[in-house]
Amino acid sequence: MATLAPSGRINQEIANHEIDRLTRAWTVTVPNSDSALLIEALGVEREAVLDLFDRDQLATALHTCLSSRTMSAAGRTLFAHFRRKKKSSNDADRLRKYLARFGLRWDEAAGKLV
Repeated sequence: MATLAPSGRINQEIANHEIDRLTRAWTVTVPNSDSALLIEALGVEREAVLDLFDRDQLATALHTCLSSRTMSAAGRTLFAHFRRKKKSSNDADRLRKYLARFGLRWDEAAGKLV
């Protein structure tokens, strides 16, 4: 940074600019990060407006979709405790509806992001 800084001096503005640049670069390029996963699924604009609660919950759902062979298997994993309370449950349909809230489909969540 000192080589490229005006007069060879690093000031607070230059340091802050570099920190911001590196933070953006590292956030997008870390393949297993929740932010990278959400950006790939939703795009930068839609990912940026997610609430913290939705961000964590959707990232967990997407990680589960990626590691599951079928939508039913992902639903069973995500809703395991809820399933015990019901006589009949359709976990795949529940997961499909959850993903649809964010404009996603199962094939996008499980296939496109691989």
